[in-house]
Amino acid sequence: MSASLAGRRVMVSGGGGFLGRAVVARLRAAGASEIFVPRSRDYDFRTKDGIDRALADGRPEIVIHLAAVVGGIGANRENPGRFFYENAIMGIQLIEQARVAGVAKFVTVGTVCAYPKLTPVPFREDDLWNGYPEATNAPYGLAKKMLLVQGQAYREQYGFNAIYLIPVNLYGPGDNFDPASSHVIPALIKKCVDAREAGDPFIEVWGTGSASREFLYVDDAAEGIILAAQRYDGAEPVNLGVGREITIRELVKLIVRLTGYPVELRWDTSKPDGQPRRALDTSRARERFGFVATTSFEDGLRATIDWYEGCRPVQNPPG
Repeated sequence: MSASLAGRRVMVSGGGGFLGRAVVARLRAAGASEIFVPRSRDYDFRTKDGIDRALADGRPEIVIHLAAVVGGIGANRENPGRFFYENAIMGIQLIEQARVAGVAKFVTVGTVCAYPKLTPVPFREDDLWNGYPEATNAPYGLAKKMLLVQGQAYREQYGFNAIYLIPVNLYGPGDNFDPASSHVIPALIKKCVDAREAGDPFIEVWGTGSASREFLYVDDAAEGIILAAQRYDGAEPVNLGVGREITIRELVKLIVRLTGYPVELRWDTSKPDGQPRRALDTSRARERFGFVATTSFEDGLRATIDWYEGCRPVQNPPG
């Protein structure tokens, strides 16, 4: 059943971030009357006081929880304790205080990193508990996975309408291009564009290139989240993706072609590949709330590259 968002008060944690901005734009288009985006400088969601003040100020009927401490393989390896604690404490306290405050619906956006390392492809939601996550991002993945357990427990004991979504790797304009914390697509785009601007003959890429990933354009992800907020009230987790994978080697070749600079690739096989394969079964999202991603991968990459080229600092030409 579809529930209109027109006239509803919605709080979006992480609403100023990469995915959050796209979700807020979709909420406005769906007619949400009051959209409250608590910023970390004003509301520290690692503390109960920060959460309580945000809920009091926003008075939400619906909460969409996007706030997270995230990064690529390198950032996860360097910050396992921080990534576990901050993601767990933010989500656990926010769900509890939202329940106490009488929030009508809570939408938790989890992570594909919660899946076991050797999950059969395509990943089906029923396989979520059949093993331990890939070691490089397990603390982050498990912290977010506990929010699924909490939501299901609260549904059973309190009748709390908490749903849980599992988006695959996201990309798009406005992504994080900081080399210290970016994910694979912005990291590769930056390397290719920077090499072109500097005239560098090669770029270095982590791993062997054999691992595969699935990527979901940020606007498609936002559409899936809004459809779930409107139409889905179930206890079961739901994947958000496109249902297709690409190897990192093929991904790099595609980005090299789209950035227009035939740079040499040098693979640093001392660095980890991460999870061997990653691709989702997206049938549940289609069946439960009608979500199907519509942006082609090449179109999405072109838009992302164009955005980065328009926003990056201008470098001096070589020579």
